[in-house]
Amino acid sequence: MTRTPSPARLLGRTLLIAGLLASTAAWADGSPLGLWKSIDDTTGKPKALIRITENNGELSGRIEKLFRAPEEDQNPVCQKCEGELKDKPVIGMTILSGLKKDGDEYNGGQIIDPANGKVYKSKLSVVDDGQKLNVRGYVGMPMLGRTQTWLREQ
Repeated sequence: MTRTPSPARLLGRTLLIAGLLASTAAWADGSPLGLWKSIDDTTGKPKALIRITENNGELSGRIEKLFRAPEEDQNPVCQKCEGELKDKPVIGMTILSGLKKDGDEYNGGQIIDPANGKVYKSKLSVVDDGQKLNVRGYVGMPMLGRTQTWLREQ
């Protein structure tokens, strides 16, 4: 005996498949939206998970999780930050802001390094079929900076 799924079950399956396809399409078209794992360019170890979102055509990135050694403070504050971010928790902090689409890149933004409290100009580009994000922080002009590669987490 073959059972026919109910209309509600079919609708639920259809919505699930549509959602999965939409998120895959965002990756394939080079969208930087989503969850990214930042990698320490010195040690090669994961540092944090950052969620990039868009609001009114501008990207921002907020720290969702830190990867810290057990002996380190698991909920650090930004002691070296200035202004409103001084002594605020790093988890939940918006570290990337103001980036706007410019061809294949996103430019005109800034990034804060909670380790030293410094604010840098920033730009980013999606590479490797949406699986990696090159995030560049710099002073003055892009050639005076460094690039980290973040890995898509979801």
